[in-house]
Amino acid sequence: MRGYAWAAAAATIGTLLGLAMTPHLELVNIAMVYLFAVVLVALRFGRGPVIATSVLCTAAFDFFFVPPHGTFTVEDPQYLLTFVMMLAVGLIVSHLTMSVRLQAKAQAHLALEAETERIRNALLSSISHDLRTPLSVIAGASSSLAERGERLSDGERRALAQSVFQQSREMSDLVDKVLQMTRLESGSIVLARDWGSIGEIAGAVLRRLAHRLSDHMVMVDFPNDLPLVRVDAALIEQVLGNLLDNAARHTPPKTLVRLRAEKSGGELVVSVEDFGPGLAEGETDKLFTKFHRGAAERAGGVGLGLAICRAIVGLHQGRIWAEQLPGGGTAFRFTLPLEPEPRVPVESAAPG
Repeated sequence: MRGYAWAAAAATIGTLLGLAMTPHLELVNIAMVYLFAVVLVALRFGRGPVIATSVLCTAAFDFFFVPPHGTFTVEDPQYLLTFVMMLAVGLIVSHLTMSVRLQAKAQAHLALEAETERIRNALLSSISHDLRTPLSVIAGASSSLAERGERLSDGERRALAQSVFQQSREMSDLVDKVLQMTRLESGSIVLARDWGSIGEIAGAVLRRLAHRLSDHMVMVDFPNDLPLVRVDAALIEQVLGNLLDNAARHTPPKTLVRLRAEKSGGELVVSVEDFGPGLAEGETDKLFTKFHRGAAERAGGVGLGLAICRAIVGLHQGRIWAEQLPGGGTAFRFTLPLEPEPRVPVESAAPG
């Protein structure tokens, strides 16, 4: 119905302009005003509104401007050709516009298919690359245990079993990331929001990653007066876990990793800062795209950890970004919106 409303508006505006120009222009120029209105509607809407615009403009032109005025009678047959041309031009422009839109839609569909194929190939390539190493380790360790396990010492058997366990856990983490990225993109994850302390969430993450961070110096800088946040704690734990794991993985041992949080306006800003080699120039804009791996990450990782972080933070209506630190190193920061904290009900005093 919006197209037909525009048809009526175009005929009305054309009539008003024609009446204003009548003392100065000939009749054929006023007809061009109506033709321009028909073309404008044809560029935006389909055939129905174009026909309606042509009919309304023709009727208005005939009624207000073609002698005898105030009637739909046409004394000069040449104006009939004007009416036909107005309708023909509108239909032609509408047809051409529709063809262009269909072509653009087809091109967009082809581009989407090409992008989907590219992502599929990147996913298969990344997974095959990252599964090959742990599978080789598992196959070698398990074959050693199966073929000559009784001839190995207890320490050797324990080391081989530990290797199998670690590599299988890496494979499980990889599959979990792929599945979670799929769920995040499909919108099937529903946030289980509840009020909580970012300090408690960070403490749970640090305890879980204690072994991974054992070779680094970890500094936690959380003010005591940080407000509560209403978040899905499990998902925010995963964001912090991914960022801290990246910091531990891509910086040398004994490097300082600092976890900070501060209130800024109506947001809580959480930062994971490391003082390692930093990022290559221009890499900060690509870090959170799927399957992107930094220069230091070529040896492993499917390139989904930071993309998952971005999706989770986005679900919380927050922002996430990376920036270079002035003295060297990288800071990953994300925000969580702050809401008015719930009031704790005051219990009435018991009657004495």
